[in-house]
Amino acid sequence: MNAWEKIKLEIVANINSILGAELASADDLIIPPNPEFGDLGIALFGLAKKLGKAPNEISEQILNNIKYGEVIIGAKAAGPYLNFFLDKKNLAENVIAEIDEAKEKFGQNDSILTHPLRQAQGRPSAPPKADEGGAIHPSPLGSAQGRQEGNKKIVLEFSNGNTHKEFHIGHLRNICYGDSLVKILNAGGADAIPVSYINDFGIHVAKTLWDLDAYVKENLNGKKLDDFSEAEKGFLLGKIYVDASTKEKNDPTATPIIGGWKQKIEARQGEEYALWQKTRLWSIANFAAVYADLGIKFQDTLYESELVDEGKKIVEELLAKNILKKSEGAIIADLSDYKLDVLVFVRSNGTATYSVADLALSREKERRYSPDESIVLTDVRQELYFKQLFKILELSGAKEKFLHLGYDFVKLPSGMMSSRTGNVITYQELKEELLAKCEAEAKKRHEDWDEEKIKSNALKIGLGAAKFEMLKVGAKSIITFDIEKALALEGYTSAYIQYAYARIQSIMRKIKNEKLKIKNIDFTKLSEIKEIELIKKLAIYPEIISRAGVEYDPSVIAKYVYELAQLLNDYYHSVPVLQAEEETKNARLALLSSVAQVIKNGLGLLGIETVDEM
Repeated sequence: MNAWEKIKLEIVANINSILGAELASADDLIIPPNPEFGDLGIALFGLAKKLGKAPNEISEQILNNIKYGEVIIGAKAAGPYLNFFLDKKNLAENVIAEIDEAKEKFGQNDSILTHPLRQAQGRPSAPPKADEGGAIHPSPLGSAQGRQEGNKKIVLEFSNGNTHKEFHIGHLRNICYGDSLVKILNAGGADAIPVSYINDFGIHVAKTLWDLDAYVKENLNGKKLDDFSEAEKGFLLGKIYVDASTKEKNDPTATPIIGGWKQKIEARQGEEYALWQKTRLWSIANFAAVYADLGIKFQDTLYESELVDEGKKIVEELLAKNILKKSEGAIIADLSDYKLDVLVFVRSNGTATYSVADLALSREKERRYSPDESIVLTDVRQELYFKQLFKILELSGAKEKFLHLGYDFVKLPSGMMSSRTGNVITYQELKEELLAKCEAEAKKRHEDWDEEKIKSNALKIGLGAAKFEMLKVGAKSIITFDIEKALALEGYTSAYIQYAYARIQSIMRKIKNEKLKIKNIDFTKLSEIKEIELIKKLAIYPEIISRAGVEYDPSVIAKYVYELAQLLNDYYHSVPVLQAEEETKNARLALLSSVAQVIKNGLGLLGIETVDEM
């Protein structure tokens, strides 16, 4: 139990003891908007309703009987609210000591296991959201059976990329979202398992391979594919896909030929299949290079090509059970009784849709992990499809709960992106531009830095900027990606937060020969309002992790670390640290060290590294 939780529980125990019943809980306590009102408060509406009394009667009863001590040193009524003042020395000492001891583990808790919203059975149709007042309310639950939540094993499927296509900033949103969720859920006590599922068998593959030879002759200026690395060839396949899409649009004979390529690849026969075997490895190498850049790790990677045959067997099973049926030469699921329309599994020409492999994918995840919950991250266009798929899985007897987390589009300032027209920023192009800008800025600011240090810092700042832009808003918000704004040192950016951290490291370097010992610090010296606000902000970090995990929302973490950096920068400009007298200086240094640790921890949950200098 963390220090802030202990404080809240002591206040609640005090209230309930006076009222003679377990009526209030720690979740009822809030931080007042103005620190002059108090450090923690409780709205009395709920208690008034339970007791059949007016709020002012309850506040008077509590004020007349409250026990003051090491935690509560004062209380004051403010209309229908009762606010409490905390012992600042006790608060500072316990919070800072806890951070100093836990370090990178500070904030980790078991909220995913114990939060009341995670105890319900059934399949959530959407993640729970917080209302305007910050209270979290559960989503409606479906009627399907599910296992009791607790000891959560959660499979998180993301980065469901397509081989033979480009990896662009829209994909970047997916993998940043998924990677951050894995980190947040694990920090909240779950066993989150990151899994990637790659579509390497679709019509897009046939389209790209159909155009491969022509593209090489027309666009590589005499170079051969052997002149490129595997990852570079994977990048080139994305360019070829765009070219093929344009050619198909302008050539009425192309579509049936591409369909023939797909049938031969699925039949695993001929030169077409041999070319597929070779070229898919190029895309896989390209994906691996991207993941290495971003520090993304998967416990497993599964491929459509490895699952489609098993999926076809499952289709036959479901046909026999009348869950699927034949219609005009195709095999479909008619879900109109559930208001979910029709889902095609096998086309009339005998080729499988990706839903066939998805059946086998679900069974394989169940076999490997026996998860309590299976989450899939894709863009919002797939929402209906996953409702259909999950209904089929439910009807077929799958035991785990399923959840689709959809996110909206990433667009450019010039408008929406389109893979088929080539109106995208590929990951490689984005990385190169970010690094070029960051390296140029570093050379301008630090003439003494060597090339290795410049590149290392540029990578952390540049990729941190890209990740933060993908995570700083909720999943349902459209992102307009602007490189200049993403790299700004002012405003809601990772660079602003990294700079706040670097400022603290600059101060710490000036006292490098001194060793701070938390137990010897006089925490009564931390009495400035800005200091108490920082301490309270640090104290609630475990609750922030809990909320982000319950809501499946990394933007909660992003907003928190940004606000912490704002408080730090305000404090930095108005309160002297190294110039203060010795005991005050040491107390303030301990506070800054704690702020730096929590900024690092918070950015870490977003997959973003800190830098010591900028």
